[in-house]
Amino acid sequence: MLVAPVLWSTAGVVTRHIERAAAFEQVFWRSLFAFVFVAFSLLLIEKKSPLKAAKAAGWPGLLSGAMWAVMFTAFVVALSLTTTANTLVVMSVSPLLTALLARMVLSDPLPPRTWAAAGAAAAGIAWMFGFSVEKSHVAGMLVALAIPLATAVNVVTLRAAAAKLDLVPAVMLGGALSCLVAVPLALPLQASARDLALLAFLGFFQLGLPCMLLVIASRTLLAPEIALLGLLEVVLGPLWAWLGAGEEPARVTLLGGLVVLAALAFNELSGLRLRPARRAPP
Repeated sequence: MLVAPVLWSTAGVVTRHIERAAAFEQVFWRSLFAFVFVAFSLLLIEKKSPLKAAKAAGWPGLLSGAMWAVMFTAFVVALSLTTTANTLVVMSVSPLLTALLARMVLSDPLPPRTWAAAGAAAAGIAWMFGFSVEKSHVAGMLVALAIPLATAVNVVTLRAAAAKLDLVPAVMLGGALSCLVAVPLALPLQASARDLALLAFLGFFQLGLPCMLLVIASRTLLAPEIALLGLLEVVLGPLWAWLGAGEEPARVTLLGGLVVLAALAFNELSGLRLRPARRAPP
């Protein structure tokens, strides 16, 4: 699972080096390459027909695919409107939103520490919104909010269906849906050969592979473990963008992000610390 957030974190720095392809063209190509990667993985590794595997995933697979499509699309659009750091810090509330939704849908217990962490994270993001004076940054951060919302729905769907269905094909469906949404807005296609090479990397190794790994990991790892490991993307993403594209995070982003990350880390580490005690025999 450590591989997944490391690969996800490369999106910002790679995207900043794309020269000609606009946002929706990036969505189109990135999603198309992810679709191809997952389809061939199902065919060659799991020896499954991609179409039959997608059909077998049923309505949960379609819902999960729709959420992947929202994430694939909103991420690139958000990056076109604001910084990598702003986008990733907003995305970092995914574990808390997932916990809240799991409480409502799956009746999972929600301890007081999670409510406290949710409040602190909300304050950190409100700080960022309040001091992001440029309208373009506010718009980008609002678009980025769609990502943790879709992530919460997706993770709860994966968890609910894990025992009965293989939802790896949902990643492929997400790529297909994202392509269909983006293509009318992507025309005329203007990506250079260099752009296509970068977008192929993003589709194969920043979307397809890590998203498949997340689905597989959700079958065995505890939710707090996945959430805590996922925070690695928030730490590494702005760092790569700073080192590889000269995109230095704003001070307000660093301060707001520190509050969000501290709240999330406290919540998840507390959960991991308390879990063995709950499992211990009386």
